[in-house]
Amino acid sequence: MKTLSEHLTQYAAYHRDRRNIATHFIGIPMIVLSIATLLSRTSFELFGLATTPAMIVVIASLIFYLVLDFAFALLMAVLYALTLWGAAALAVQSQMVWLSTGIGLFVVGWVFQFVGHYYEGRKPAFVDDLSGLIIGPLFVAAEACFYFGLRREVLLSIEEKVGPTLIRDMSATDTDSKRLHES
Repeated sequence: MKTLSEHLTQYAAYHRDRRNIATHFIGIPMIVLSIATLLSRTSFELFGLATTPAMIVVIASLIFYLVLDFAFALLMAVLYALTLWGAAALAVQSQMVWLSTGIGLFVVGWVFQFVGHYYEGRKPAFVDDLSGLIIGPLFVAAEACFYFGLRREVLLSIEEKVGPTLIRDMSATDTDSKRLHES
């Protein structure tokens, strides 16, 4: 199994333009909240506890993150707890509000993603590796940590392999773009 650094490096290779990363700070939380919202309307009993499909997905994701890194798993647990709380509040609304909010967040979130990848000049990571779908939220959390100077060793490991983030010159030719990414 890949390490935390390997997963984040592979994902980061598709996300070196700062504008793309910025759009992910908006789009990925919207998509995660939308999925949690759409999966929170139905509940069932599991081991005597009221459970939703959203809770099952979150628990599975957190187990994956825990295997990668304890500190990031704790951060993701807090973020996902807030997400489940918001999703539960939306799921109890009328069917029209629940569906339109869930679907609307999903569509707008993906619009942000694709605008970011336009700036990047590269397709989304999940196109080549579906694990990008579960790494995306972790990547956003990691980028926030890096911004505040946390987990510098992980950031340095990533940048050693794929270089620092930059603002890609949209008028650059493919050769110029490659040179920018190499420097």
